[in-house]
Amino acid sequence: DVQLQASGGGLVQPGGSLTLSCATSGFTFRSYDMHWARQAPGKGPEWVSTSHGDSGRTSYADSVKGRFTIFRDNAKNTLYLKMNSLYVEDTAVYYCAKWDGLGQGTLVTVSS
Repeated sequence: DVQLQASGGGLVQPGGSLTLSCATSGFTFRSYDMHWARQAPGKGPEWVSTSHGDSGRTSYADSVKGRFTIFRDNAKNTLYLKMNSLYVEDTAVYYCAKWDGLGQGTLVTVSS
């Protein structure tokens, strides 16, 4: 049974930082591309970042490039998203995902 559980969300001030985690189980984590996506209130889902399981390459949406860093710990089957210089517009529910599904999200609220 595949499990993807994001955590680490919360309230942070503009300009602040937060690191999200996604604990996974039920599949061979190191073999899969893993993604972060988000959905802001009243908006559609947005892809944020990908960590490629085979090559180790990473990719980012233009809206977060240079501010967010995706990384993974294959020994712990865990995906991370380090978010720096947060904007109010980064407020959203963040989800980790693999190609065939996403897990429960974690809410990030950027507000003063």
